[in-house]
Amino acid sequence: MDFLKTKKINPFTTSTTKTIFANMCSEEQSCTNPSCFFCTLKEPEPSLRKVGIANCFKEMPLTDQQDHVLVLSGLWHVAMTHPDDPEFPSLGIFKCMANLISKGINDRNWLLKDQNIYIPYYAAHVIGSYTMNKVEFAEMAVQQGVILPLMELLRGKISWVEQRVAVRALGHLASYEKTFEAVAVYEEEVVKLAVKLASTCLEVVYVNFVGVKNMNKRVKYHCDLLTRGVGDSEMEDRKAEEWASQLQCWCLYLLNCFACKERSLSLICKQDFLRKLCGMWGGLVNHSSPAGIGLVRILCYSKDGRKSIAESKDIIENLCNLSRSSDDWQYMGIDCLLLLLKDQYTRYKVFDIIALFIIDLVELGRLGDRPYFGEAITKVLLLDYKQSKLKFKNQKVQKALQDVWNLKVERRRKEKLLCEEKLEEKSVIVGLIKQQANQMFWLGEIEEALAKYSEALELCPLKLRKERMVLYSNRAQCHLLLREPDCAISDSTRALCLSTPPNSHSKSLWRRSQAYDMKGLAKESLMDCIMFINGCIKSGVTKRVKIPYYAARMISKQMDATWLFATARSKATSSQARIKVKEPEGDYECNNDEQKRGEMMRVMMVNKDFLSGK
Repeated sequence: MDFLKTKKINPFTTSTTKTIFANMCSEEQSCTNPSCFFCTLKEPEPSLRKVGIANCFKEMPLTDQQDHVLVLSGLWHVAMTHPDDPEFPSLGIFKCMANLISKGINDRNWLLKDQNIYIPYYAAHVIGSYTMNKVEFAEMAVQQGVILPLMELLRGKISWVEQRVAVRALGHLASYEKTFEAVAVYEEEVVKLAVKLASTCLEVVYVNFVGVKNMNKRVKYHCDLLTRGVGDSEMEDRKAEEWASQLQCWCLYLLNCFACKERSLSLICKQDFLRKLCGMWGGLVNHSSPAGIGLVRILCYSKDGRKSIAESKDIIENLCNLSRSSDDWQYMGIDCLLLLLKDQYTRYKVFDIIALFIIDLVELGRLGDRPYFGEAITKVLLLDYKQSKLKFKNQKVQKALQDVWNLKVERRRKEKLLCEEKLEEKSVIVGLIKQQANQMFWLGEIEEALAKYSEALELCPLKLRKERMVLYSNRAQCHLLLREPDCAISDSTRALCLSTPPNSHSKSLWRRSQAYDMKGLAKESLMDCIMFINGCIKSGVTKRVKIPYYAARMISKQMDATWLFATARSKATSSQARIKVKEPEGDYECNNDEQKRGEMMRVMMVNKDFLSGK
């Protein structure tokens, strides 16, 4: 920001309220303004200081001074670093911020004067930061009238940058019981706006910012806010991607606040939105947010929500794929499927699809903080087994249920009766069959090797989890070579369920990544490939670990396909192709995109603990 540069002050590097503003005040020694916020902060008498700060908050929206943006940037930093400090909230900061936002919306001339364009953004951010943790601050904010100005920003009265911080603040206010109803006054509009914004924000950010190749045509204050005025175009693009993801995820969080109370489900559960919800995963830049799957799980806790989810084949298939992936939110996908299967109304609507996926998970052990996840899956699958199996006309489903029953009930019961000598004898025979299968595999007799691996699995005792893991993984490789990706995914998933901890067997991860790639499921392939490389790094005996070329190539391919703006880019490219002849510079821009995605790969590796090997 030019104004901040002329002051030579960096309000983003200090650690306390006092020192932050002390640094700012150091260059205001000759100040003659009696209502100067910086001078007020230097008042040694606490009571006079409080009165002075309160008066500054009252007068700030009524005056027109160039240092307002500097004050706001400092307040923003204080709110971000000390969100639980009660000093400023108790002195009227929320009313001040609300009035400044309203002034920016209603007085366009003032907004475009000096550096005032930054003020609504900072003001909404201050509100969101102070209401993040404490309900008493949220109550103060509501009482001091922040809802309406935030709603104006959410309506898009300025730009997507301000919508981002407005939806964040409204999400915090809606998350508390005591302030939820204040947001719910605008319930229908809030929900409709959040749904629309979550559905369209990525395209908006791409078209209006990331896709603008001419840097001079980008909105300058957006660039400054994204990089604090010190970044290049690549940093701007990375931050824009992060902010776009946050905007989408925060919209979904706001919808969560209504969905968990079973409010406005008719607006949230429209089939068009549910289909789009499948693709809202936050991207690698925001992997800590459950994004779309978080909202889907909330919906699955309500009867009406489950009905709507069960009617969407797209979302059911997406949940099934998630349940057999190494995504951080795998357990949420499984939760949703189990909730649908436990409900007698939705169970038989979705069973034919779900059963063929989650039967691969029945031997899953602990997943996160959840022990015996596979047992829970088995119980739901075999619920009323003898009666319900007559209701399924699908032969594959009937066979799948029979296989689960044989594996988890009959076979377990029989093996309990076997003595140690018999189990040891079986183990030896399995080892011999496995050797035969391996030899056939290396001779190129893939179908014969597959049959032998299947024979070994039938004999292998259930308690020999590691041996069975290897057999399933080897059989998955056979399926890959026979171009049978569905079977390869099934077997590699079963191998990963038997690994300790789950999803840690490197060869199975790589094989499933390839199988998902065959099916065009880029995100699932990417997650498995990331975990595969992570395993390579952890197993490295030296500090310098080489990432396999074939895995790096797979990641590059899938990152391009799963890029947060991939769909928006495709739409924009298609639109431009219809109206513009391709110019030679197009190749250069494409290469520039490749460089940016290469940098994004580095960021992704840091996020996924690649570089540290943790």
